[in-house]
Amino acid sequence: MEEVLKEAKWLAQNGVTELIVIAQDSSRYGEDIYGKSKLPELLEKLSEIDGVRRIRVLYCYPERITDELLETIASNEKIVKYLDMPIQHCNSEILEKMNRWGNREKLKELIDHIRSKVPGIIIRTTIITGFPGETQEQFDELAEFVQQIRFDRLGCFPFSQEEGTKAAELDGQLDDEVKSHRADILMQQQMLISAQNNEKQLGTTHTAVVEGFDKFAGCYFGRTDMDAPDIDGKIFFSSENPLKTGDYVKVKVSDTLDYDLIGEVIEIESCK
Repeated sequence: MEEVLKEAKWLAQNGVTELIVIAQDSSRYGEDIYGKSKLPELLEKLSEIDGVRRIRVLYCYPERITDELLETIASNEKIVKYLDMPIQHCNSEILEKMNRWGNREKLKELIDHIRSKVPGIIIRTTIITGFPGETQEQFDELAEFVQQIRFDRLGCFPFSQEEGTKAAELDGQLDDEVKSHRADILMQQQMLISAQNNEKQLGTTHTAVVEGFDKFAGCYFGRTDMDAPDIDGKIFFSSENPLKTGDYVKVKVSDTLDYDLIGEVIEIESCK
């Protein structure tokens, strides 16, 4: 843990204000060293570093999300109410083939629990379509589940038959066209969910970090607590005062796109 904290302090001293905790499975952080997960403790210690404004956790396996972790996210102002939790699928047979935890009922129960413990939390997930043997009925179950849960953020990828992996040798490999078509269906579904969620943000105010100026759009752009860099949407906004990358501003939402928000700066919180 000392090495992670040392790196985080160095980043903060060099102007970094948002820390992103990520690993192959972040929820298992510390098991190899301490014999149990130390993620909540790590997050608390990171939040004590001067200069750090945001801490974001990516890639936590659903079966290892504990109440201790959720309570830490809920109670610490520096830890954004955002959780990246890749479920991959919801059908029990497909998940078993993937060596993944859960089924539709367990996943829904967990997500309901997360939302009750951390009100307003943004849940991102990742899904794979066309895993070997996936039937039309199993895909339909997945599409229905996505519609039911209404994830805040979702990435969907067609299964890739990578040489040397166990999954590449499984029976029931699907055509690339089928896999891609199923992924497209889910992303079209998610685009509508995202657009509807964004419409609920009209008139609300969010703190955003400035990431740059879009010369073509003639406005600044950045991210709120609700969005991770590179994988999520952005917020575009006008400002009467010049801004620099790294500034934090309060933005009132005046319009929406499918995945992005549009607004105007009503207050400059801090400048680089």
